[in-house]
Amino acid sequence: MKYKVIPVTPFEQNCSMLVCDTTQHAVVIDPGGDLPRILAVAEKAGVKIEKVLLTHGHLDHAAAAGKLAQQLGVPIEGPHRAEKFLIDQLPDQSRAYGFPVYPAFEPSRWLDEGDTVTFGDETLEILHCPGHTPGHIVFFHRRGGLAVVGDVIFAGSVGRTDFAVDGKPYGDFATLERSIREKLYPLGDEVEFIPGHGPNSTFGRERKTNPFVSD
Repeated sequence: MKYKVIPVTPFEQNCSMLVCDTTQHAVVIDPGGDLPRILAVAEKAGVKIEKVLLTHGHLDHAAAAGKLAQQLGVPIEGPHRAEKFLIDQLPDQSRAYGFPVYPAFEPSRWLDEGDTVTFGDETLEILHCPGHTPGHIVFFHRRGGLAVVGDVIFAGSVGRTDFAVDGKPYGDFATLERSIREKLYPLGDEVEFIPGHGPNSTFGRERKTNPFVSD
């Protein structure tokens, strides 16, 4: 399996395109915006986008997902159902932040711990990793040792946990730390991850050096 990282939106969010080597079918993970850029990468690579996947419901990750899925005639899978309140607010949040306003959508399939997503000949395992948001999920390609982690963990940092809706917090650092230590680190020190922002890292490197979740 190959992958391409496509920074999108003014937040420079890492939209990921995973490509099956044998079929040249692909999934696009977290298309928050800049759809012409995403489609141009797919066209240049000669791949067919089979599904749109979402790690969570924040606008820089999810705002353009409905439009892309509609344009291509493909399903949206993920995130966890606990993200529905964020996805429902995407048009209003986009206006508030000055983002292009895309239509609201309902994922074709909500995902939970232990589910799998397939494309081409590849399989991604689903881990529910709340803390940054309640329904955040991670996509893990076990055979390739690659995880797409959204905003759970970054190189040298972790996802924010201070977000709130109508004054009610929905992030929690203790929950985020458990997600990282109990679900992601056990996948193996050698596993590489693509974060929602910034450069890739490995779980082993973060266990040693990340000031928030190091050993």
